[in-house]
Amino acid sequence: MGPLEGIKVLDLSRLAPGPFCSMLLGDMGADVLLVEAPADGKLAPALGGGRGPDAERMAAYNALSRNKRSIVLNLREQDAREIFYKLAATADVVLEGFRPGVVKRLGVDYDTVKQRNPRIVYCSLSGYGQTGPYSQLVGHDINYISVGGALGMIGWPDTPPAIPMNIIADFAGGGLHAAYGILAALFARERTGKGQYVDIAMSDGVLYLLASLTGGVLAGGSSPGRGATVLNGSVPHYNVYQCKDGGWISLGSLEPHFFVNLCKVMGREDFIPHQYDASKRQEIFGHFRAQFMTKTRDEWFEILKQTDICAAPVYSLEESLNDPHNRARDMVVEVEHPAFGRIPQVGVGTKLSETPGSVRSTAPTPGQHTDDVLTSLGYDAATISSLRARGVVQ
Repeated sequence: MGPLEGIKVLDLSRLAPGPFCSMLLGDMGADVLLVEAPADGKLAPALGGGRGPDAERMAAYNALSRNKRSIVLNLREQDAREIFYKLAATADVVLEGFRPGVVKRLGVDYDTVKQRNPRIVYCSLSGYGQTGPYSQLVGHDINYISVGGALGMIGWPDTPPAIPMNIIADFAGGGLHAAYGILAALFARERTGKGQYVDIAMSDGVLYLLASLTGGVLAGGSSPGRGATVLNGSVPHYNVYQCKDGGWISLGSLEPHFFVNLCKVMGREDFIPHQYDASKRQEIFGHFRAQFMTKTRDEWFEILKQTDICAAPVYSLEESLNDPHNRARDMVVEVEHPAFGRIPQVGVGTKLSETPGSVRSTAPTPGQHTDDVLTSLGYDAATISSLRARGVVQ
């Protein structure tokens, strides 16, 4: 039994941050129902869903929508909104990821839902939040990490900021932050009996992730520049090095005893007293770069991991998914699909000893569970057929 078994989630979100949030909840046992838009609507279905001959196979490998069911509702129709209200009346969580104001226009906003279910935890996940001068601005991960202060410190000196994949804002500052907020609100409801509104801004989440750096700046210090601090590339012992085969190795030997071991392996024990000596920095960089070019990445990793040095190979995603440690940690699992057999998926990162999360089903195709859901609400076959014919559901 997962820790969130019995928790019902209605997921109106579309793009990556929302589906990642509800994936986390679903992996922990929550009953997640995707409330998707019609195929001909302006609102696209959840990321990785889609329609067409390959939709079922695409869905089978779509981790973001696993452990979920799907109903298609045209929320511009009053009958569809009535269906949503019936679902919301017994739900625990509503998650939406539209621009501020959209759910109000659709008639499925927090105030409307709360009238029918005061215990609802309603989470709005957006780029800049529901308030503030930027709330109506459009954006994506690159914009949120810019406003949140992260992008400006990523990269090398005298070069443009290095654009990371959309992990920081979309997935950490957005989806993960939203899941944390929802769980906190559910825990509070256990004590108060009341639901509440959760306003998640990805730009807030990015700045929140930088909490360890904000104190120094707020105290009057300067912002970390690109490649200018110990943790973003200024020192040889916390850096990346290209190897003989073109691969890269990462070093993280911050503590003096790790640096001692590193200098011994590099054949330069005379560097040991100069870990943070700026006058020796380029000499150390030069020696390390030359040494790492004498062996392949994997040869270096075999050497370094036996000598109590903080080091790791820089993997491609394919390599990471096949790494023996990640496999031993069940970070690749398989789930049965009725048409395609055993489907590999990324595993559950959060390990609980008594109520572990799990991957129980692959992602649904849009509307796969529409009939089942409507039947559970008391609609008969004739009514469902009529709703479908009128474009209320699909």
